[in-house]
Amino acid sequence: MSHKSKGYRIFSLFNNIFLVIVALTCLLPLLHLFAQSLSSKAAVNGNLVLFWPVDFNLDSYVKTFQNDNFVRSMGISIVRTILGTAISMFLITTAGYALSKDFRGRNALMWIFIFTMLFSGGLIPSYILVTSLGMKDTIWALVLPGAFGAYNLILIMNFFKTIPKALEEAALIDGASFFTILWRIFLPLSLPGLATVGLFIMVGNWNSWFDGILYMSNTNNYPLASFLQTIVVQSSAQNMALDPTAAKAMSEQSIKAAQIFISTLPIILVYPFLQKYFVKGIVMGSVKE
Repeated sequence: MSHKSKGYRIFSLFNNIFLVIVALTCLLPLLHLFAQSLSSKAAVNGNLVLFWPVDFNLDSYVKTFQNDNFVRSMGISIVRTILGTAISMFLITTAGYALSKDFRGRNALMWIFIFTMLFSGGLIPSYILVTSLGMKDTIWALVLPGAFGAYNLILIMNFFKTIPKALEEAALIDGASFFTILWRIFLPLSLPGLATVGLFIMVGNWNSWFDGILYMSNTNNYPLASFLQTIVVQSSAQNMALDPTAAKAMSEQSIKAAQIFISTLPIILVYPFLQKYFVKGIVMGSVKE
């Protein structure tokens, strides 16, 4: 616009250049990974692949989906993400709604939740607790320990505080219960916050790998992130459940690239539907009047 100063235009130029560089640093490694997954063994082993496939083929993806371990781990991750997100959102929204009200003892409860952001019981006590509750080697060991996050609670609570009290008072006069008010008034008006927190929780559940290795003694119960971690770190074709003939005919690196790229797709596909809420959710949920 004409009223913008020269200094502002220069700042905007450098700011845009910086953002483009940041975007490329995120995008180019993914493109390189995708190109490797579609390239031949000779091209990958010869480091001939940059951002475009060489000797295009889909063998890596065919072998990946023929891998029972990979498909099973992906199914576990899908169930974990759906179940974990649903449980977390239920706990956070109900607690956030209650804590958005003024009542005796509210500050003490808030400090208890904030304390959990700063300190934890530790790895060994957490393992002992999960084992004692009989959750080891079950999906609940992946879902329940991290189901309640104080940071997400604060975001949702501050979002609820921005909703005018007059709406709730009018609903109470009409005979609505608190759960009805939460479901029909607060949740629809808080879509940006819910989408933002839901995205955080989904990404956290999908990408979490350490708890799978910690709580699952049987590798058949590994979620996808834990399965991929063992492949990348141990770098063994045996862990990919490939037969010896397939392992010789294909590059391990291209198979790993295909598996890692597939593991990123669900979040990449979900994000565009939530992106329009993301910035608004962060800004409005982190500050209250």
